[in-house]
Amino acid sequence: MPSELQSGSPEDWLRRARSDLALARGRLRKSVLAEDLCFHAQQAVEKSLKAVLISKGIDFPRTHNLRILIDALPETIFRDPVLDSSAALTDYAVSTRYPGEVEAVTKEELKTARHIAIEVLTWAENAICT
Repeated sequence: MPSELQSGSPEDWLRRARSDLALARGRLRKSVLAEDLCFHAQQAVEKSLKAVLISKGIDFPRTHNLRILIDALPETIFRDPVLDSSAALTDYAVSTRYPGEVEAVTKEELKTARHIAIEVLTWAENAICT
């Protein structure tokens, strides 16, 4: 880990969010499932939200539920409308990871998940800088 990053710092969480986003943007091919790419999109959003919460000194529960994390944001922070859309990505954290429990993720759903992850990460970077 780079020495300039403090473990558990907002910047460290954003570094991990960027890594998950890079994985989510991976090429969909026969050996790579859209569900797994969506999982990384969800993780990018989750870690982005946690970075913002840490930067604001707010404790959060250990959860993959994005709605809970969004609701924990302080009222004083700008809430980009994409945050509400991002709550739907919660399903990619658990249910799509178990074969046979849900329908396969479509290419359009993957595209949407990627777009949301990009938008939330950008929002988080801006929220932490202000």
